[in-house]
Amino acid sequence: MRKKQRGLTAIGWLILLIPLAIVFYAGIRLAPVYLNYMKVVRTLEQVSTELTSGEANAQSIHNSIEKHLDVESVDYPTVKDIKVTRDGRSWVMEANYDDQAPLFANIAILVVFDKTVKVGSAAAGGE
Repeated sequence: MRKKQRGLTAIGWLILLIPLAIVFYAGIRLAPVYLNYMKVVRTLEQVSTELTSGEANAQSIHNSIEKHLDVESVDYPTVKDIKVTRDGRSWVMEANYDDQAPLFANIAILVVFDKTVKVGSAAAGGE
């Protein structure tokens, strides 16, 4: 009698490894997008700790955001894409933007980011 075969065939390995390779490749393509998002979050949190609600105004917040984005070498989003609004007695900075990571050919991954930070406090929320 013949013994039963054990293991995977070459076709079995291909069926197993191709989806894993695609997921790995997508992760590599998404890494710069998420690193850029982390820089934006760090910028908003640094501006929040530098300025207090009493001394801040929309122009000073925009100027501070612009300086931090320049230091961090963030090209997108720009300071114009970050909304600064008044919420009662405090200021709120909101970075709500979309970014794309090209995958292959004309296929891209769209990632939506939403981060809100109050000026003068560590309160933050959303992604």
